[in-house]
Amino acid sequence: MSDILNHIEENPKQTQRLIGLAYEELQQLLQNAEGLHHEKQALLEAKKVRIIAGGVGRKPKLSLPEQIILTLVYLRHMTTFQLLGIQFGVSESTANDTFNYWLPHLRELLPSSLLEQVKKNAADHAIVKEILTEYELIVDTYEQVREKPGDKDKQEKYFSGKKSNHTFKSQIIIMPDGRDIVDVVAGEPGPKSDITLFREYRSEFDPQQRFKGDKAYVGEDLITTQE
Repeated sequence: MSDILNHIEENPKQTQRLIGLAYEELQQLLQNAEGLHHEKQALLEAKKVRIIAGGVGRKPKLSLPEQIILTLVYLRHMTTFQLLGIQFGVSESTANDTFNYWLPHLRELLPSSLLEQVKKNAADHAIVKEILTEYELIVDTYEQVREKPGDKDKQEKYFSGKKSNHTFKSQIIIMPDGRDIVDVVAGEPGPKSDITLFREYRSEFDPQQRFKGDKAYVGEDLITTQE
C-alpha cells in the first residue's frame, strides 16, 4: 500500500485536504470507479482474440485504489509525474500512464470543475456561465516534464524548446479569490502556446466572460494581462 493511501486510511479527516474529497466521498468514488474499470475491461476482453489464457500477464504495480488516488493527487496539486512516481513508488512513465488511463474514467464519475458539474444540465450550465461573467476569472498554465514518447511523431509533438524536454501542458481557470476551480484542461502537448490552448477551450464560457492572465496571453482581447 502506498504511503498516501495508508495515510488516508489512518487519517480519514485529512482526505479533503489531500485530494479534495471527504473520506466517505472517496470511498464511494473508489467503488464506482473500480466498477467502471471492470466493465470497460470486460468489453475489451470480449473483443480480443485470445492467444494466452486470461489473467496471464504483468501485474500492475499499483492497486486500483492507488491508481485512482494518484490521479486525484495530480488534479488537486498539479504536481509533476516525476514526483507522483516517487510518492507512489513507481516510475515517472507509470505515473503518467496511470493518470492518462484514469482521467477520462474519473470525468465520467467525478466532474473536475464547476463547469463540468453542470454540463449535463443545459439550463444550469447556461445560468452558471452567466453568473461567472460577474467575475474576472484567473487563467494560468503549468508545464510538466513527461517521459520521452516512443513514437517519433509524438516526440516532435511533445518536445518543448522552452523546457528542452518532452512535456505536458495543463490549463486551470479559477475564481478571483483562488478558492474554486472553474475549469481544468490537462495533458495537452507542452509546446502548444498558452494563448492557443485558451482559445481552443474558450467556447466553454460566455462570449462576454473576462479573464486575467500573465504576459503569455498578450493579444487575446478577453484577457487582461498583468504588467
